[in-house]
Amino acid sequence: MSRRSGILEFAVLGLLRESPMHGYELRKRLNTSLGVFRAFSYGTLYPCLKTLVANGWLIEEPGHTTEDALAAPLTGRRAKIVYRLTAEGKEHFEQLLSQTGPDAYEDETFAARFAFFGQTSRDVRMRVLEGRRSRLEERLEKMRASLARTRERLDDYTLELQRHGMESVEREVRWLNELIESERAGRDLKGSVSGGTAQHDTTSGATGGLPRPEDDLRPDTPDDTAT
Repeated sequence: MSRRSGILEFAVLGLLRESPMHGYELRKRLNTSLGVFRAFSYGTLYPCLKTLVANGWLIEEPGHTTEDALAAPLTGRRAKIVYRLTAEGKEHFEQLLSQTGPDAYEDETFAARFAFFGQTSRDVRMRVLEGRRSRLEERLEKMRASLARTRERLDDYTLELQRHGMESVEREVRWLNELIESERAGRDLKGSVSGGTAQHDTTSGATGGLPRPEDDLRPDTPDDTAT
C-alpha cells in the first residue's frame, strides 16, 4: 500500500466514525476538510472503500432515507450505498490514531493526522506535534546552511524564493510552538478544530496546508449509484 492510499484509508475511517455517509458526501467531506485530498477522483475513493469493506472495517447499506427508498423503483436506479464503520473498523482506526512514529508527522500525513486531533488523546497529540516541530527545525537548519553556502551564486529571484520557503517553515514552527504550549497548559483549541476536522491553514507549502472554511469546492455531478 502506498503512503497516499494509507492516508486516504485513515481519513475515510475517521470521517465515517463521525457518521455513516454515501460516496458523494464522503468525497465532499474529504475535499473540504483535508487539503491533501483536494484533487482526487471517485476512481480513487471507491477502490479504497471496497478494500475497507473487504477488510471488515466498513459495511455497505442501502440508502437510509425514505426518499432514497421510494426513488429507486420509480427511476430504475439503485438506492445510494451508505458506508458504515464496523466495530472492527473503529478499533482499527483507534489503533491508527495512537501511532506517533515518523509517519504521523511527515509532510504527506501530518495534515490528515491533525484533522482528527479532536478524536486523539492529548499525550498522542503532544508527541505528534513535537515530532513535527523537530522535523521542521531540522529542515530549517539545513535550509539556512544551504542558503549561506550558495547565497553569492544565486540571482535575486532564486534568493527570494528560498527566503519565502524558509519563512513558510518558520511560520509553521511558530504555530506548532503555540499548539504545544496550549496542550501543555491543558487547553483545548476553540474554533480551530470542529467536529474532529481541522480548519487551520498552516501556510507551509511542505504540508500542503489545511483548508480554510471559506475555500470553495468545485461542483460535482457524480453517479450516486456508484459502489
